[in-house]
Amino acid sequence: MHSSNHNWKSQISLFLTAQTISLFGSSLVQYAIIWYITLTTSSGVMMTIATVCGFLPQIIISLFAGVWVDRYNRKKMIMLSDGIIAAATLILAILFFTGYKSVWLLFIVLLIRSAGTGIQTPAINALIPQIVPKEHLMKVNGIHSTISSLMMVLSPAASGAILSVATLETTLLIDVITAVIGISILFTISIPAYLQTENQNKSNLQGIVEGFVYLKNHAFIKQLLILLIVIMILASPAAFLTPLMVSRSFGAEMWRLTASEMTFGIGAVIGGTLIATWGGFRNRMHTTAVACALYGLMMIGLGVAPLFYVYLICNLLIGITMPCFNTPITVLLQEKVEPSMHGRVFSFVQIASSCALPLGMIIFGPLADIVKVESLLIGTGICVLLCGIYTFFSKRLVG
Repeated sequence: MHSSNHNWKSQISLFLTAQTISLFGSSLVQYAIIWYITLTTSSGVMMTIATVCGFLPQIIISLFAGVWVDRYNRKKMIMLSDGIIAAATLILAILFFTGYKSVWLLFIVLLIRSAGTGIQTPAINALIPQIVPKEHLMKVNGIHSTISSLMMVLSPAASGAILSVATLETTLLIDVITAVIGISILFTISIPAYLQTENQNKSNLQGIVEGFVYLKNHAFIKQLLILLIVIMILASPAAFLTPLMVSRSFGAEMWRLTASEMTFGIGAVIGGTLIATWGGFRNRMHTTAVACALYGLMMIGLGVAPLFYVYLICNLLIGITMPCFNTPITVLLQEKVEPSMHGRVFSFVQIASSCALPLGMIIFGPLADIVKVESLLIGTGICVLLCGIYTFFSKRLVG
């Protein structure tokens, strides 16, 4: 819901700057905490607990977060969640500095950080259309995607470098500092007024029910969400099982695993830049469909790659397709969903994202010990390719 704001370019620039600074600190610390747990416990059970702590709160809180984002000031919601995460991280740093270094404290902080992300993600996606005119949404969302991908590339390297010369507690303080800077910048941004007064006297449960009714009555949005869930489930072998395949088929050297992660991240940065500058086809769903089909082809390429460098090329190209698939969907929802429902619809997307990949791993993870990962990639890649072709020609999914 963009109202007349002649300074929207400077406002969105400040907003993206604030998000970049905050996201960098958050990603840095997220990797640091996971690696600290890995190195100090060397326990699969502890890593499983850490993983659950990382995504379960997002699923639980996202239902309520969507209602809150539609009911209250979205900028303040982002600032508040960022502040709570920073406060929890600061308390953890102080406890570590004083010598109390229980791994269970890290799990508590991971829970809080995950809950904060569950609020922030729909709030950010709902806030952007308040600032940016519709005709510029693809470019701005593309830039936002590029920034997120760039952080994905830089954060592991930066976190590893910092942890090699400093303690975890010192690294934690970086997130506190970046959060304070990000909140301070966000505080200065003037965002067009958004009021949703009819929801003020309704309960959270009523708000959630309204969201499900809205979803039920809008076939296009429902079909889009189903497509997203199906593709993410099918993409889970490419997302999680490729390190296993690399170690089994090409060698277990650390540089190979690092190269695999970095090529995908670099590809995602290129893809975000591409969609921001190009803007995609006039029919937004055609952009998503073509990216989906290409993703499926590259998954097949991963499965049949005879040499490691061929695998890396396919992995880079998969990274490029991701923002070209995701960004048009985000823009379509920003354009087609009523502003008063943005928070709830994006919270449904958040829930779908948080559930689909783990569900995919429940299906495909055990299979990886029975059949070759390459076979799984080829099979799921063919399915993703067919989904892309169906989406391109579907009359139900027209953007």
